Amino acid sequence: MTSMLLSSTSPPQIFHNIRTSQPISHLHLFRTACLAPLPCRSRLIRCAASTTAADSGSTRELKQGIAELYDQSSAVWEDIWGDHMHHGFYDPDEVAPGSGPDHRAAQFRMIQEALCFAGVSEDPEKGPKTVVDVGCGIGGSSRYIARKYGAKCQGITLSPFQAQRANALAATEGLADKVSFQVADALEQPFPDGQFDLVWSMESGEHMPDKRKFVGELARVAAPGATIVIVTWCHRVLGPSEESLQPWEIKHLKKICDAYYLPDWCSTADYVNLLESLSLQDIKTADWSQYVAPFWPAVIRSALTWKGLTSLLRSGMKTIRGALVMPLMIEGYRKGLIKFAIITCRKPE
Repeated sequence: MTSMLLSSTSPPQIFHNIRTSQPISHLHLFRTACLAPLPCRSRLIRCAASTTAADSGSTRELKQGIAELYDQSSAVWEDIWGDHMHHGFYDPDEVAPGSGPDHRAAQFRMIQEALCFAGVSEDPEKGPKTVVDVGCGIGGSSRYIARKYGAKCQGITLSPFQAQRANALAATEGLADKVSFQVADALEQPFPDGQFDLVWSMESGEHMPDKRKFVGELARVAAPGATIVIVTWCHRVLGPSEESLQPWEIKHLKKICDAYYLPDWCSTADYVNLLESLSLQDIKTADWSQYVAPFWPAVIRSALTWKGLTSLLRSGMKTIRGALVMPLMIEGYRKGLIKFAIITCRKPE
């Protein structure tokens, strides 16, 4: 998360801007049924980040910024929120007045819901055995999947700190023989063709400057019949008469991009078009924005605790700048501009 010029928004103002969500009393770690996919408009939407290779100099700068951001912020995140560096999945129907949701349980549930939505079997014997975690953070998803299925997982990240920390956690948890992590570029993955039967990308696609190349690499390393899971931030799908987002929407996303080292955004429909162009099968999408609504308000509240504030100050300006634009994420979700999307598919046999 982050790097834009410091705004004048103070912590009290940030807190004032939080739109509170209904609290959720508990989240079951054992699910009963997964959510059905939502329809996706398949009309081709022009997306510069998906169709044009980014300038090499600006791409290098972007990647360096991403690496430095997560080098600085990952320890803070782990200290406050644990080792799952992604949104939580919250059930709007599980509400108890006066109590807050269990955010770490919600982050586990995000992984479970994504696996279920993609049709990955609950049976460890039928589940994936070789997994790549693209944009692995400090390895939370990989360790969860390795335990659940006994799978061999390899994670890649641009952040040397994250790779080192992920390997250390794997060793501490007795999983060094199952999971490993390295510094590598998702657009040039260091793996041979057709190596993995589960290709997993949990909130890393938004960082990719070339969405076409990103999706192409996911498909390349997938084995025949493999499942591909992409969970990512998108902008809304354009209407039939729209050629682009509205000016205020472009400006809003630009502020977030500057803060979190993101290239141009695209829509779920853009991803579908890219997957279809590669002849991938069983493409499904859903908008899970309503299920992640409590996440950003909770992150802001944690940042405004004494522990959160002191940790932010120690972590450096990139993390601080990212914290200051968190209200823009909340506003983007509230106005329907930002969508939390899951896109899954299967590589043909």
